[in-house]
Amino acid sequence: MPSELSITADPERLDEGSAEERACFGALHIQYGSISLTEGQDGFVNKVRSAPLLSAYHLAEWMAWNWWRLRWEPRSNAPDWQFAHRLTTIGEGYIWPNITTFSDGERIALVARPTRERPDTPFRYISDRAAVVRAREFEYVVDQFIEQIRGLLRAEEISESNLDRIWNDLGEERTNPETAKRRKLEALLGCDPDKANQSAIERLVEDAQTLGQPAMNEIAADNAQGGELMTADTLRAMAESCGFDALPEDVVRLTPGSGLPRAGDVPAWQLGAAAAKALREQERRGVEPIGNEILARLAGAQTRALTERVPGPKISFALDTGAAKSRVVLRSKWETGRRFELARLIGDRIVAPAGGRLFPATRAYTYRQKMQRSFAAELLSPFEAIDDMLAGDYSIENQQDAAEHFHVSELTIRTLLVNHRRLEREELDEEFDPQSPARPEAAPA
Repeated sequence: MPSELSITADPERLDEGSAEERACFGALHIQYGSISLTEGQDGFVNKVRSAPLLSAYHLAEWMAWNWWRLRWEPRSNAPDWQFAHRLTTIGEGYIWPNITTFSDGERIALVARPTRERPDTPFRYISDRAAVVRAREFEYVVDQFIEQIRGLLRAEEISESNLDRIWNDLGEERTNPETAKRRKLEALLGCDPDKANQSAIERLVEDAQTLGQPAMNEIAADNAQGGELMTADTLRAMAESCGFDALPEDVVRLTPGSGLPRAGDVPAWQLGAAAAKALREQERRGVEPIGNEILARLAGAQTRALTERVPGPKISFALDTGAAKSRVVLRSKWETGRRFELARLIGDRIVAPAGGRLFPATRAYTYRQKMQRSFAAELLSPFEAIDDMLAGDYSIENQQDAAEHFHVSELTIRTLLVNHRRLEREELDEEFDPQSPARPEAAPA
């Protein structure tokens, strides 16, 4: 599998350290196309290097141990999140690149930031770039890198290293469907292998049999944001006490041949926006605001679901309780928020993987949730109309006017402007998902 991303080590001599460290010491280069994510200023020779001198053994060991979390875990509030996603936490006496790696399930970002200039630091990283690759491509590149490091160990007749033990165990886990399912859930929960509550894992697996595995994966990812872990029983009780009746058969669907891109081929925000545009065109809605009655009809729900708030729900979701019956639960206490959440559920029905009875709209930053948010923003407030209304004036006052016109929040308008690069991102956040390498603050969500 050809890839623009590469992680390579060019061996150099090291006279101290463990045998594994010496065997794998060298110029470590992480590159995406022509972009070096490891570029820095070498204070010893006073020149810029694209590949600093590090022990690739420690990086390979770290990647192997954290493989499940690197592959599946989005940005979250999990207490030790940074230790599984930031190279600076590897330690071992080396100055590691300031690179953060995270996944949305379909695509994986590697974001390099410059390090501060300090008098006693011999190497200062200067790269301020990012790369996003398909998750399968990332798997391939990591596999190739770790096999290269194992080859360096074999060349020095070093066998049965800790890396070998971790890598062999990981290989067995990846090829065993049941084990892989549990490891993925652990990662989505923000836990290292075998560190999650095993009863919670078993409950998620059991609930997936009736509600759908993809949906329960989303529930697990939401839990890592600090919420309560929802079970099927909890969700059913919440649907009964806080939900509104809906008819699954009345939910709008896109006609075949809509030409949507495949999930993962484009950033989640692009897929969501494309689906919303296709739906507006199909329903002949133009670029006009969508009122509550029309929005509820598209969702197969009652209008009062948007105007009446029932206290209690911790997340928004639709739960099909039968072939012709569903309950819609909306969390927000604000009407603009409830409109946005209901629009997310419409997008989930249209684009999310088929199968299962649960359609969750959570706080997590998985591909599915990012797609939902983009779909809702574009459906309720088409960017074409927003761009025409603002006419280059992106002041807070103009954004407020646009939000009131389309009956959405000001955050929705700002997100659209950032996605379409009318405004720069002020800082790297959980929605980062560029089309191409760029400074993080200039990349679309």
